[in-house]
Amino acid sequence: MQADLAKPTQRATAVSIAMVSTTFGAVMGPNLVDEMGQFATSLGIPALAGPFILAAAAFILAGLVLFIFLRPDPFVVAKEILEAQQKDQSDSAPNLHSKISTKNNRGIIVGATVMILTQIVMIAIMTMTPIHMKHHGHGLDAVGLVIGIHVGSMYLPSLVTGILVDKIGRTIMSFASGAILLTAGILAAIAPADSMLFLIIALALLGVGWNFGLISGTALIVDATHPTTRAKTQGTIDVSIALAGASGGAFSGMVVAHSSFATLSLVGGFLSLLLIPVGMWYRSNRKAEETKNMPL
Repeated sequence: MQADLAKPTQRATAVSIAMVSTTFGAVMGPNLVDEMGQFATSLGIPALAGPFILAAAAFILAGLVLFIFLRPDPFVVAKEILEAQQKDQSDSAPNLHSKISTKNNRGIIVGATVMILTQIVMIAIMTMTPIHMKHHGHGLDAVGLVIGIHVGSMYLPSLVTGILVDKIGRTIMSFASGAILLTAGILAAIAPADSMLFLIIALALLGVGWNFGLISGTALIVDATHPTTRAKTQGTIDVSIALAGASGGAFSGMVVAHSSFATLSLVGGFLSLLLIPVGMWYRSNRKAEETKNMPL
């Protein structure tokens, strides 16, 4: 939605603005657990229901804001603009539709792959970090600090990330995502179990790598989709990402149970290197299309 009316050179920036806004909830939510627990207890319901009350209220308020103030709907306006542009286009370019369709399918595949891979790697390592820390004597306060910094690193860089994706390019930033995730995996694997500093750096890099992958992948998908089918395509990809994340979390426990946290971190780090050949495939095919369409 946030990228429906954005210019092609500003789509990643538009996505990143929404990501930055998410930071407030990600940071405030955990800090309100005790207060909401006390509020739930005062109502005669279990304390653990408190955060869910807050979440329900936040979702209701968000829905009301969108329903009341989001008029006209950017999606509807974007469709009208596109229809007007299509009417003004000449019919002098045969097979243009099929070329665009091929390019779009390629962009969707690459964008989805980037987002799914980064989600798997991030969820797998993040899920096992608290257990790894507890096994080595770290308290809940230390676990909370590491995860808090990780969550902040997932969202706070978004505004800068969006600008970089628009300026430098989608695939270059996906390469950067793979490199950062690899670094995070290696660092998490070799970090001494009692070193808070190394764990903080590793989890912070893990969050930044995920951020780069999410925004660059989202921008690729927005670039490659038609407004009339964008919501359906993005919804399908979001479901795939959620399933991939759940699978990564489940398999991470199995890997650690039968091997070690270091093995999991290394596997996740090297898995992120798949982003490089995927991006190169997209870039090579895109250059081939541009060469084919150059005037003689």
